[in-house]
Amino acid sequence: MAEPARVLVVQPNWVGDAILAGPTLRALRQLYPSAHITYLLRRYVKQIYTGMPWFNRLITYRTSGERPRTGRGLLNLAARLRAGRFDMAVLLPNSFKMALLCKVAGIPRIVGYDRDGRGFLLTDRLLPAKEEGRYVPTPIVRYYLSLAQYLGWRQRDTRLELFVTAGEEEEGRRVLRRAGVDQSVAEDGPRAGRRPVVLINPGAQYGDAKCWPPANFAHVADRLIDELGATVMLSGAARERGIIDAVRGRMKRSAADLAAAGVTLGSLKSIIRKCDLVITNDTGARHMAAALGTAVVTIFGPTDPRWTEINYDRERQVMVKVFCGPCQKKKCPLDHRCMTRVTASMVFDAAVELLKAAHGNTTGTASAASAPLPEAARPASHESV
Repeated sequence: MAEPARVLVVQPNWVGDAILAGPTLRALRQLYPSAHITYLLRRYVKQIYTGMPWFNRLITYRTSGERPRTGRGLLNLAARLRAGRFDMAVLLPNSFKMALLCKVAGIPRIVGYDRDGRGFLLTDRLLPAKEEGRYVPTPIVRYYLSLAQYLGWRQRDTRLELFVTAGEEEEGRRVLRRAGVDQSVAEDGPRAGRRPVVLINPGAQYGDAKCWPPANFAHVADRLIDELGATVMLSGAARERGIIDAVRGRMKRSAADLAAAGVTLGSLKSIIRKCDLVITNDTGARHMAAALGTAVVTIFGPTDPRWTEINYDRERQVMVKVFCGPCQKKKCPLDHRCMTRVTASMVFDAAVELLKAAHGNTTGTASAASAPLPEAARPASHESV
């Protein structure tokens, strides 16, 4: 079969999944080095892709709630795709609507998983692994990469990567200045003689069940400040304002509020790259940290870590086994025991372990400065197309 000249790649809807798609996007560019590659994505996640060197064009669409608009909006989008004269579409998400969109757009070859009743819309159907009628938990990063391997890719490089543009770097500095963060963090990033800088992300787009209690985040933040002299920053989406306020209201010490300072996905990439550690629920901030080489403590509750396994040696996963989990539910029908039984001490100890491993002995009194910090590996910046 002839190599496609124009390829459309339909991207995942959520930040974490968009980052997990990175190895597949890298593989597709290497597989088709001469092809014109376009990504179709929600406008909300666009800044995850800025700076990536693996595409020629981005097409974004607006959403109504969390779903692509239907009716005239969908038809207009199909017309835009038809004008692109694509030879092939690769569907990363399992969306029926995206498969239908590509079919209406007249794309002759549509590659994706046969799920959600859309098999008849695909020309190339991959079958997801099942046992006794149930889907087998498969790491999303490998699930996506299997599409590239089906098309001929023979490597298994699952490294996560993100890129930060010069504009995002400057925006990150402005956010830190507005949040009152010391300028040594805003300007220099990790360096010798600086105390630990920790970003805490207490929310999650998936649902309330995925969120560790605010009081526990507050307790860990206070201990990081009191015992390590850490600079602590809180981050989250606009809809998570209540969770951030709940954490701040329970803290005895002060933390920088990045959300109130206008943090965006683009500036957050820049800021996470400057941090020594991220503490988060199982959400997009986790994958951002891994893709930018920053240590991360991830608190798991209702979600099964096998779906989002990234094999990142600078991550510590904290969770407790309960009879009812992992249930994958957005709302807990019981007492949220999978999260409430994760103690603040468990998370704090994991944080200290990572900080010690990276920067020497950071434990002790708050008056002791941290050990020299290694320079983070920094990908080259690329302006978006």
